[in-house]
Amino acid sequence: MGAQRGKDILLKVQDSGGKFVTCAGLRSNRIAFNTETVDVTDADAAGRWRELLGGSGVQRASISGSGLFKDAQSDAVIRRTFFAGNILTWQIILPDFGSLQGSFQITALEYSGKHDSEVTFDIALESAGLIGFTELV
Repeated sequence: MGAQRGKDILLKVQDSGGKFVTCAGLRSNRIAFNTETVDVTDADAAGRWRELLGGSGVQRASISGSGLFKDAQSDAVIRRTFFAGNILTWQIILPDFGSLQGSFQITALEYSGKHDSEVTFDIALESAGLIGFTELV
C-alpha cells in the first residue's frame, strides 16, 4: 500500500434501512487486530518452550480515532449510541486499501476544542462479533 491521505478515512454507521451513512472523517486513527493465545505447554514441551494451539484464540478488532463530525445529526447518532450502550454495524473505509465491516460498541467518546478552532472528537470502538474485510480492486 502506497502513501494515502489520512483525511479520506471514513467512519460509517448502518442506518435503520440497512444503508451505511458517513458519520465522520477521521484525521487520525488506529486499527488493531488481536488474537488471544491458548497455551498448551506441558511437561514434555521441547526445550521447555511454550506451545500454542493455533486457530483457537479469541480474535478482536479495536478502532480509535479523532476527527470532525459530518453534521449535528451524525454527532447525535454517535452520542445516543454511546449512552445507550448499543452495538451497531459499522463500516470503516480505508482508501485504496479496503473496508472493514461488522458489529462494534463505542467504548470511549471524548470531545475537545480550542477557543479559536472547531470541536473535535475522539472515539474508540471494540468489535462485538465477526468482522469482514473487503479489498478494493
